[in-house]
Amino acid sequence: MRHQIDSGQTGDKVAFPDPAAAPLGADDEAAGAAPSAAQIAEARRLETRQTGEAVGLARGASMRESTGPASRSRLAFMLMGAGVALVSLAALALLIG
Repeated sequence: MRHQIDSGQTGDKVAFPDPAAAPLGADDEAAGAAPSAAQIAEARRLETRQTGEAVGLARGASMRESTGPASRSRLAFMLMGAGVALVSLAALALLIG
């Protein structure tokens, strides 16, 4: 599973080595209870889901391709700006009136 994580086949990171302080499962193994085959299979299933921005980047997509259209970001920024303006105007109206 470590190779799958480092090669970007998991859903939460891009293809790049990920040195860990302790390998996966080290705590369990040190305690004398290595993970079962079912636990390893479940961890692999959860780690290799094909969702999220990191998967797009790991598959070679550009940042723009993996995050969707720029208009979505622009719209969110404009809505936040309008909200801040409305709150500011309301506060000013309360101070004046």
